[in-house]
Amino acid sequence: MSKVNFKPINDRVVVRPLPAEEMTKGGIIIPDTAKEKPQQGEVIAVGPGKEGNKLNVHVGDRVLYGKYAGQELNFNGDDYLIMREDDILVVVSEN
Repeated sequence: MSKVNFKPINDRVVVRPLPAEEMTKGGIIIPDTAKEKPQQGEVIAVGPGKEGNKLNVHVGDRVLYGKYAGQELNFNGDDYLIMREDDILVVVSEN
């Protein structure tokens, strides 16, 4: 995976979606046609904020977002989502 530097504007955030689940907890393999669109990802770039308000998410945060949130982007063969901070529902903390 090549290093890409995105510089979002205003309150935009660039997220790399995490891969969809391949298998259920019970061990059943999920075929590609039945996989749900992933709703979590890793923040790889954040904008400066809008009207002087800093964003609450940071590069490296793992986040959950709405099913239809953001604009999909395929850049150099990698998938990304560009969304507003408001589209992010929660920052996942692994404690």
